[in-house]
Amino acid sequence: MASHKPSARAKRVAAFKADFFDAGDAFEREHQHLDNLDAKRDQAFREKSCASKQRYTCKSDALEAIARCEKHGRRGLSCYKCSYCGGWHLTSHPW
Repeated sequence: MASHKPSARAKRVAAFKADFFDAGDAFEREHQHLDNLDAKRDQAFREKSCASKQRYTCKSDALEAIARCEKHGRRGLSCYKCSYCGGWHLTSHPW
Protein backbone atom coordinates (compact mmCIF):
# COMPACT_ATOMS: atom_id res chain seq x y z
CA MET A 1 0.00 0.00 0.00
CA ALA A 2 1.30 3.45 -0.86
CA SER A 3 2.31 5.88 1.83
CA HIS A 4 -0.05 8.74 2.68
CA LYS A 5 2.76 11.12 3.63
CA PRO A 6 2.70 14.37 1.66
CA SER A 7 6.33 13.91 0.59
CA ALA A 8 5.62 10.42 -0.78
CA ARG A 9 2.56 11.69 -2.62
CA ALA A 10 4.60 14.56 -4.06
CA LYS A 11 7.19 12.08 -5.33
CA ARG A 12 4.50 9.93 -6.96
CA VAL A 13 2.89 12.97 -8.58
CA ALA A 14 6.27 14.21 -9.83
CA ALA A 15 7.10 10.79 -11.26
CA PHE A 16 3.70 10.60 -12.95
CA LYS A 17 4.04 14.08 -14.45
CA ALA A 18 7.57 13.37 -15.64
CA ASP A 19 6.39 10.18 -17.33
CA PHE A 20 3.16 11.64 -18.64
CA PHE A 21 4.43 14.96 -19.92
CA ASP A 22 7.67 13.68 -21.42
CA ALA A 23 6.65 13.88 -25.07
CA GLY A 24 10.16 13.34 -26.39
CA ASP A 25 9.48 9.79 -27.50
CA ALA A 26 5.66 9.92 -27.56
CA PHE A 27 5.52 9.54 -31.33
CA GLU A 28 7.95 6.63 -31.26
CA ARG A 29 5.87 4.93 -28.57
CA GLU A 30 2.71 5.48 -30.63
CA HIS A 31 4.33 3.97 -33.73
CA GLN A 32 5.51 1.01 -31.67
CA HIS A 33 2.02 0.59 -30.23
CA LEU A 34 0.46 0.63 -33.72
CA ASP A 35 3.06 -1.87 -34.98
CA ASN A 36 2.20 -4.18 -32.07
CA LEU A 37 -1.52 -3.90 -32.86
CA ASP A 38 -0.85 -4.73 -36.52
CA ALA A 39 1.18 -7.77 -35.52
CA LYS A 40 -1.56 -8.99 -33.16
CA ARG A 41 -4.23 -8.45 -35.82
CA ASP A 42 -2.19 -10.33 -38.40
CA GLN A 43 -1.58 -13.20 -35.96
CA ALA A 44 -5.30 -13.42 -35.15
CA PHE A 45 -6.21 -13.42 -38.85
CA ARG A 46 -3.59 -16.11 -39.55
CA GLU A 47 -4.96 -18.23 -36.72
CA LYS A 48 -8.50 -17.89 -38.03
CA SER A 49 -7.79 -18.38 -41.72
CA CYS A 50 -4.92 -20.87 -41.66
CA ALA A 51 -3.60 -22.37 -38.43
CA SER A 52 -6.95 -23.63 -37.14
CA LYS A 53 -7.91 -25.32 -40.43
CA GLN A 54 -7.07 -28.55 -42.20
CA ARG A 55 -4.45 -27.99 -44.90
CA TYR A 56 -4.69 -29.70 -48.29
CA THR A 57 -1.67 -29.82 -50.57
CA CYS A 58 -3.51 -29.18 -53.82
CA LYS A 59 -6.88 -27.96 -55.03
CA SER A 60 -7.96 -31.41 -56.16
CA ASP A 61 -7.49 -32.78 -52.61
CA ALA A 62 -9.62 -29.93 -51.24
CA LEU A 63 -12.32 -30.59 -53.85
CA GLU A 64 -12.34 -34.28 -52.92
CA ALA A 65 -12.83 -33.29 -49.27
CA ILE A 66 -15.75 -31.08 -50.29
CA ALA A 67 -17.27 -34.00 -52.20
CA ARG A 68 -16.91 -36.25 -49.12
CA CYS A 69 -18.60 -33.61 -46.98
CA GLU A 70 -21.47 -33.31 -49.46
CA LYS A 71 -22.00 -37.10 -49.24
CA HIS A 72 -22.56 -36.62 -45.49
CA GLY A 73 -24.99 -33.74 -45.99
CA ARG A 74 -22.68 -30.73 -45.60
CA ARG A 75 -23.30 -28.35 -48.46
CA GLY A 76 -22.05 -24.88 -49.38
CA LEU A 77 -18.32 -25.43 -48.92
CA SER A 78 -15.67 -24.01 -51.19
CA CYS A 79 -11.88 -23.94 -51.14
CA TYR A 80 -9.26 -21.23 -51.34
CA LYS A 81 -5.50 -20.99 -51.68
CA CYS A 82 -3.97 -19.76 -48.43
CA SER A 83 -1.66 -16.78 -48.63
CA TYR A 84 0.09 -17.86 -45.39
CA CYS A 85 0.98 -21.50 -45.97
CA GLY A 86 0.43 -21.89 -49.72
CA GLY A 87 -1.91 -24.84 -49.13
CA TRP A 88 -5.65 -25.10 -49.67
CA HIS A 89 -8.36 -24.75 -47.01
CA LEU A 90 -12.11 -25.23 -46.97
CA THR A 91 -14.52 -22.46 -46.13
CA SER A 92 -18.25 -21.99 -45.86
CA HIS A 93 -17.85 -18.29 -46.66
CA PRO A 94 -19.66 -17.50 -49.93
CA TRP A 95 -17.16 -15.98 -52.34
